[in-house]
Amino acid sequence: MSGVTTYKQSTADAICELIADGKSLREICLSKDMPSRATVFKWLGEQKIFSDQYARAREEQAETLADEIIGIADESQTTVREQDGFTEVTFDNVAVARNRLRVESRKWVASKLKPKKYGDRIQTEISGELNVGFHEILTKARERAGS
Repeated sequence: MSGVTTYKQSTADAICELIADGKSLREICLSKDMPSRATVFKWLGEQKIFSDQYARAREEQAETLADEIIGIADESQTTVREQDGFTEVTFDNVAVARNRLRVESRKWVASKLKPKKYGDRIQTEISGELNVGFHEILTKARERAGS
């Protein structure tokens, strides 16, 4: 646990930079020169500038995660071995499964950090006819009211 408890803008800047670069707050706070998570959360409640800066850093983190997804998807999933003059190319199913999990995890986090851009899009379609006139609605409402 860290001994850093006094708020300094330079520490807040460093935290936000690391967040934007894709580091987790948990990982950042494990460093000896950083405050504990509880201290960071306290600062977020007390320091408006830091709170705004932290929110922007989290949005930037979504962009970093999206960039990482491209890199993961482009990683090679094959192993090439040469033996006795023959080249053998094997497909690494474990690497594929691991990379799928890495991509899905980043997609999920990005969708929570920046839902308008990376979240699931829900489209609602309503069809049919509506043939109720205002007069009919008013008449029924008066009947219920007893007038």
